Amino acid sequence: MYQRILVPVDGSATSMRGLDEAIRLAKLTGGQVRLLNLVEDPTMSAGYASFGAYAGEVLPMLRSAGEEILAKGRARAAEAGVAADSQLFEGLATRLADAVEQEVRRWGADLVVLGTHGRRGASRFFLGSDAEQVLRSAPVPVLLVRTPEAGTAAV
Repeated sequence: MYQRILVPVDGSATSMRGLDEAIRLAKLTGGQVRLLNLVEDPTMSAGYASFGAYAGEVLPMLRSAGEEILAKGRARAAEAGVAADSQLFEGLATRLADAVEQEVRRWGADLVVLGTHGRRGASRFFLGSDAEQVLRSAPVPVLLVRTPEAGTAAV
């Protein structure tokens, strides 16, 4: 059964719900969890080069925030008695799906657990769907965990 569970986290309530589900699953299987946080270069994601002047100040803050998110996630897993480690992934114009796929292959994950808002229609179209991209590109099974307001707990 699932022994190496990869969990992308961004600190949101949605991603923490995914982490909680991964922790429950790891407890049942005697598995371990790896947390993944993606730090993107804001120059690329913002879409304009003038932001580059601030990148030297912002990138260290983003790294620090990512490390804090990962530390909180590791502590959450440790409290539940689940082995957890983490990976801060930095990429220029990297999609979450690409970072997940790379880490699945590098670490040898056999499951990805990801919190999702479960958006539909225009809001999904305009905001995009990281969960859908991960689902389409991951080389292992993906468990999507929806927020309570989105309906059921898991899809």
